Amino acid sequence: MEENRTDKTVLFKGIKILIFSVLTLFMGPILLSFAYSKPESPYYYPLLIIGCAVCAMAVFMVFKGLKTIMDSMFKK
Repeated sequence: MEENRTDKTVLFKGIKILIFSVLTLFMGPILLSFAYSKPESPYYYPLLIIGCAVCAMAVFMVFKGLKTIMDSMFKK
């Protein structure tokens, strides 16, 4: 009889992804606020593009981390 147990290595991988996503959740809006603070700066468009990309990556990584944690608990 097989017991339903959580796969610890996959769980820790999911937690690492969530920790990295929390960092990007803070870093993205900070970059966007730097970009919007001085729109006449030559760094406006690069900061805006990088900030939007970091925000999108943060949302993607939150979903990926949660999916990885769920896969560790409920094996396919």
